[in-house]
Amino acid sequence: MSSKSSIQNIFKLSIPIFFANLVIPFVAIVDTGLMGNLDNASYLVATSIAASVFSILFGSFGFLRSGTVGMIAQADGSNDYEEIINIFLRNIVFVIIIFSLLVVLQTYIYNISLSIFDLSKETKIYFKDYFTFRIYSSFGELTIFVITGLFIGLQKTKTSSLIVGFYSISNIILSLVFVLYFNLNVLGVALGTLVASTLTTIIFLFYTFYALSKMTKLELNTKKIFNLSKVKNIFNINLNIFIRSLLLSFAFLYFTYLGNSISEEIVAANTILLNFIMLSAYILDAYAFSTEGIVGYSIGSKNKQLLRDIIKNSFILSTATGLVICVIFLFSKKYFIITMTDLPDIRDISFSFSYWVIIIPFAASFCFQFDGIFVGASQTTELRNAMIVSVAIYIVVSFFLIASFGNTGLWLSLCIFFIVRALTLFVYMPRIYQRVL
Repeated sequence: MSSKSSIQNIFKLSIPIFFANLVIPFVAIVDTGLMGNLDNASYLVATSIAASVFSILFGSFGFLRSGTVGMIAQADGSNDYEEIINIFLRNIVFVIIIFSLLVVLQTYIYNISLSIFDLSKETKIYFKDYFTFRIYSSFGELTIFVITGLFIGLQKTKTSSLIVGFYSISNIILSLVFVLYFNLNVLGVALGTLVASTLTTIIFLFYTFYALSKMTKLELNTKKIFNLSKVKNIFNINLNIFIRSLLLSFAFLYFTYLGNSISEEIVAANTILLNFIMLSAYILDAYAFSTEGIVGYSIGSKNKQLLRDIIKNSFILSTATGLVICVIFLFSKKYFIITMTDLPDIRDISFSFSYWVIIIPFAASFCFQFDGIFVGASQTTELRNAMIVSVAIYIVVSFFLIASFGNTGLWLSLCIFFIVRALTLFVYMPRIYQRVL
């Protein structure tokens, strides 16, 4: 068995990603705490809603990371270091195009965002303050996606985690300084993100080109960078992941929508319980991320045994971790719920449905790992199609299950959604093995 695919190596690659993933939520927690302790609730409302808008907006461009990983890993496996540089530069060009479009269309994005939410006049002012500055952080934030994708693809997860950690921690520090020292309120939080993303991008772009220069001579060959077939391939990969990401976001928004159709109390309780699911996703994604690079490398090097070993061992780790998470949640869910709310009705509802946070992390562990395998293989058409089928089945079964079982039916529908995602991707697995024949 190759040392690359050993359980010890997968775990070693995953640990830095795991800790970096844990830092990410603290940015939102600190921003919420800063705004929540000011003398006007409008600060908190404006920041929370605006941050959600950008979270969905930038999350839709997650293909800049995922799409980069698979292509870089495969080029690394075939020792095509010149193509690694070209892939990186192509995606940076995509970032520039997307950033330019966002800046040009910012007025339309702003107006659409406002039309969705019923905000007071004062909250709209603070929303605009945040939006005006945060939109310009898109270049930095999207570039960070590409840089981290590059290093994950090269199996340098310590570097990718350092980038994420540096960005998150500098964001927190700058927000604290701008809000508490300069009294910039909402502007301070937006500026913290803008400056942190810009600073991180400048520092690690220099480091990235230095690291790439160690692999091969850096040459700017525009004919190779803008090779039509290569550009078309990267566009198709990114488009498929974009569609898949939108459908995944829809699935969770639909879950909230269906919960609201039952009652507001159900929505509140379900939101608390979803935090368990999101936390488990951050943990399990660490294995998926580390798997992406090795899967891509095995395909690029046509190493069938390495591919089989990484798939087998990554599933062993992911499944075992999913079970451990379930056991931890079994004993901690009560205390977590009590910490999250002191409203008796919401607590009671949360307790009643808390058994789902024990079941779903294990059920979801399989689809998370399949995601990593297919991203690493750049089999994004299959990822897209599997998500389309999964969401369609999720919508149909939720209609019948909620009518019969209420909120239990809603949670069962979500569980089925995760299981169907895993099953549909499992059906496509032979296509990945064919790549190394």
